[in-house]
Amino acid sequence: MNPLEIVRRTPKSNCGECGFPTCLAFGAAVSATGTDPKRCPYLNLDNLEIEPVSINLEDPTRQRDLALVEHLKGKIADLNFKTLAPLLGATLVGIAPDTLTFPFLGQKVLLSKTGILLDKQEPEDPRDQILLYNYIASGGGRLLGGNWVGLESLPNSISKVRTLSVYSEAPLARLLVDAGRSEHLRNAIRLAGGIEQDSISASQTYLFHVLPMVPQQVLFWAEEPEDGFEAKVKILFDQHVLDFLDIESLVFASERLAERLTALVKEPYP
Repeated sequence: MNPLEIVRRTPKSNCGECGFPTCLAFGAAVSATGTDPKRCPYLNLDNLEIEPVSINLEDPTRQRDLALVEHLKGKIADLNFKTLAPLLGATLVGIAPDTLTFPFLGQKVLLSKTGILLDKQEPEDPRDQILLYNYIASGGGRLLGGNWVGLESLPNSISKVRTLSVYSEAPLARLLVDAGRSEHLRNAIRLAGGIEQDSISASQTYLFHVLPMVPQQVLFWAEEPEDGFEAKVKILFDQHVLDFLDIESLVFASERLAERLTALVKEPYP
């Protein structure tokens, strides 16, 4: 059942008694994840028929993520993709007015108002869909300013600084130590949409366009045992990046960068 059919049966008051922030999010959860419709005490259940959903209902986090995906689909439903495309570095596909294509860490995204394909496959993790739909829902923003800042310099980011360090910066540091400056690593960086830049203060510097308007600069300092310094990575963002992604999605994008590069390095190199 379409989430909007569920919403029509609610009072549309966004009261939150069901445990979801909006009636649309509740409707999305019912249709996409099998959430019990009776969680809304005001829902009109007359002749309500809901097909069983094949999903592990013991995973509440996945339920919430899938519900958010459906909520975001509703959020972008009325957006004009033709107008948005140049603001997001995307391209309209064919003559269809509701399909965009753009790169995500070197992978080809096909995004419509009803679904997403990533290199011709549906994303297994709903968080990828959340990230990509959030990017579209941003509606674009200011041009990239060319001024690089750390996450801690962005508003409301303090709680995410450690998350970025643990799930992106530390894994990237380990990867760059283990891979060295091999041709295999250079190929993986290229496949992930990255290029090496001249380094001034760091041992190595790489630029990744994680999304067209979300570049991330990876600075790597090699280990200096004689001085007691371990290898480290610092990720920098364009000063206007929050025009395109919220903090949580931005940090997740960095996590995906580390995972994608690690996976590519592990693949056999011809």
